[in-house]
Amino acid sequence: MRLAVYSRFLENAKQRGVVTISSGSIAEGTGVTPAQVRKDLAYFGEFGTRGVGYNVRELNGHVLRILGLNHKWPTVLVGAGKLGSALALYEGFLARGFHIVGIFDVDTDPVGKRFGSIEVLPVSQLEEVISKYNVQIGIITVPVAAAQDVGERLAGAGIKAILNFSPKVINLPADIIVRHVDFSLHLEVLTFNLARKVESKK
Repeated sequence: MRLAVYSRFLENAKQRGVVTISSGSIAEGTGVTPAQVRKDLAYFGEFGTRGVGYNVRELNGHVLRILGLNHKWPTVLVGAGKLGSALALYEGFLARGFHIVGIFDVDTDPVGKRFGSIEVLPVSQLEEVISKYNVQIGIITVPVAAAQDVGERLAGAGIKAILNFSPKVINLPADIIVRHVDFSLHLEVLTFNLARKVESKK
């Protein structure tokens, strides 16, 4: 989503002390055209002043509200293996408003370990934590065989949106938002484009 890319760029600009910025500068920093930036922003309202540009702090605030990032989102993570532990320690989540309030695993080995300030809990406590913190977002990093069951359990506990890192597409009710992240698929897109470049040079 381009708005998320704009927001990260604006956040960086704000930290560098930039006060006013043009659509051209945003475009150059995010890999799109100035016209696309203006079109994307105009879809949500009137921002900035013609001939002057955008106030970085104000525009970033507007974009954060559009993205729903103007408040914290309590989040649970199921699967405390290598990928799960890496995600649990990723500081970028909290910086963008995603506060991991619970890490769970069906295996007893990781239970009791700590990733930062969060202790890994048995999956039997999943529903309790989701209810306590009114969690709406869940992250799945479990093996393929467990992904569907975990997704169903999260949905049953009240989770409304799931980021699934398992290489299995899970099927849930239509009112549950699911996004699948398959790293190998992204790598295959890269190899496809590399192969086309090689062919075009022959």
